[in-house]
Amino acid sequence: MESADKIKSLRESTGMTRKAFSDHTGIPVRTLEDWEAGRRTPPEYIPRLLEYQLKYEELIKRLDRQ
Repeated sequence: MESADKIKSLRESTGMTRKAFSDHTGIPVRTLEDWEAGRRTPPEYIPRLLEYQLKYEELIKRLDRQ
């Protein structure tokens, strides 16, 4: 999967808008827009890092519910 598609897929899986995802991750909205549109390419580690962050947050939520 291309970086642009991966980042967009990750954001959409959270149900967040670009603005909310930007606030949540600290990545500027314009940067997210450019990445998702394929106008710019993020460093190769960014999609993996975002995926790990979201998985970690989901794990913490599950543990808190127990």
